[in-house]
Amino acid sequence: MSEFGLYFDLGWKHIADISGYDHILFVMALCALYTLNEWKKVLILVTAFTIGHSITLALSVLNIVKVPTDIIEFLIPVTIVVTAFTNLLKAGKPVQKVQLNYFFALFFGLIHGLGFSNYLKSLLGTQEDITMPLFAFNLGLEFGQILIVLAILLIAAVVMGVSRVKQRDWVIFLSAAIFGIAVVMACERIPGLSA
Repeated sequence: MSEFGLYFDLGWKHIADISGYDHILFVMALCALYTLNEWKKVLILVTAFTIGHSITLALSVLNIVKVPTDIIEFLIPVTIVVTAFTNLLKAGKPVQKVQLNYFFALFFGLIHGLGFSNYLKSLLGTQEDITMPLFAFNLGLEFGQILIVLAILLIAAVVMGVSRVKQRDWVIFLSAAIFGIAVVMACERIPGLSA
């Protein structure tokens, strides 16, 4: 396998790894308001998230930005809580403007990128040229996110189509579940209180 293929593979497997479910939860929360017919809007949101995390991932791997790990590990579930709570407020209302969601996805991507950076730094070691591995890893992350989005949109389509669940009820169910899990994660990761 080429070096590009190796880092691409590591990227998508990292985002799709169930043991690192905080990033999966965020992507799920990000697309919870949308249906399969609105896949273009979701693609814009996921790409905004990728742009955000690509920026801080690069800055952190290059040691330009340094943020304590415990703060980042706390902020990641906070982004999930905020996104899920916003979904609950918007449930049943038409998604009017993607711009605000785009901003949140971009901004929260900056935080998640710092979380990815520790993993990528450990893989790169003392490697001098990180351009290609960083690019391949980011493409892999984007690919993994698209797989997660596709799975969630397909599950939503089946639930709403077969079970005749209203979109509003689906958004409330999914977002409330994500909100609850993320609140517990955030409480467990409060800096200075975690073991």
